[in-house]
Amino acid sequence: MSFGATKRELGELYAFFRLLADGQVSLGTPDVGKDESPAWPVAYVQREEHDGTRRYYIDGNEVCMVQDGTEYLFPRDDFGEAASMLLGLLKSGAGEQLEVPDELERFLDAVGIYDLEAKTTDRTDLHVAFWHPDAPVAGLVMRCRLSPMNPLLDGGRTANLKLEQGGVKFSAPTVNKINALPASPNEVADRILMIERLGGTLRYADVADRVFRCNLSMIDLHFPRVLAEMVKVMHLEGITRVSELTERIKQSNPLKIKDELIQKHGFYEHKMKQFLLALALGMRPAKIYNGTDSAIEGMLLVTGQGEVLCYHRSRPEVFADFLYRNTRFEKGSLEKDKYGYLERENGTYYLKLNVKIGLLKR
Repeated sequence: MSFGATKRELGELYAFFRLLADGQVSLGTPDVGKDESPAWPVAYVQREEHDGTRRYYIDGNEVCMVQDGTEYLFPRDDFGEAASMLLGLLKSGAGEQLEVPDELERFLDAVGIYDLEAKTTDRTDLHVAFWHPDAPVAGLVMRCRLSPMNPLLDGGRTANLKLEQGGVKFSAPTVNKINALPASPNEVADRILMIERLGGTLRYADVADRVFRCNLSMIDLHFPRVLAEMVKVMHLEGITRVSELTERIKQSNPLKIKDELIQKHGFYEHKMKQFLLALALGMRPAKIYNGTDSAIEGMLLVTGQGEVLCYHRSRPEVFADFLYRNTRFEKGSLEKDKYGYLERENGTYYLKLNVKIGLLKR
């Protein structure tokens, strides 16, 4: 009997099967193409299930699965056929939930896959040993452009930035009127514009969460101010791509730094790339970030054509350029993430903005 699965789950399985079927993975370019350098051979892939670790060794035309010291052999072609089946589902299926055919379900059972999303505690999706079986395994996350993708920075209340409302002192009825503006895709922008029409101003004040404030300060002591300006512009002008917003910030220059630092040294681009790379390698708003890498060493990206590309921390410039060109700011839920309203704290009104960053789907 067939069962349902999300596109995200099937996208991760597709990348996993494609690695085993191909026995190698191409390195990606900043523009989501294949790098001209040789592909990296895959010796084995390690995956975590609820009942333990599975290792899938590539041995010629076979894949040897090792579980609790027991070996099981499967033809590599079977993984290629399963990957092709998954790719067809991802490309043709409408909606987020897809029905998995009986044939694919039987294959998943045979190769020991019961949890469609790997069970890990270090935020990796799987571990890969490149080149030879004795090589250290690299923890990787997976993203698939054929399905909804987990964001790099998942917003949430800990990712809120506070703008202090100044200028005119608003009465309580005026604040209520601003906060009562009807829900719409531009709800936050409407409130900002109304505040300004009534003579109020909004300027960066602080990061709502202490840990996130410190994490952002590891990029630069003034980086939270830059980030707040970018999110504000995103709401007001509808610019979402990180690269385009950074160009916009270069013009407004919220830190009032010298033009030489902006143009010749690429200050704003550099800081944004540092931030994106830190996010990709494990920085989170509510967990202390000390500049060292987490268990995540890279990303596997499934393109819209079904190609699997690898971005690894050993090539930081390429990885950072890819992220810079292929990420965007997103709007989270106002109610869930508690932002977009004037709120009073110690006699002062603040408007919180939320930071959420995800990968482009194309």
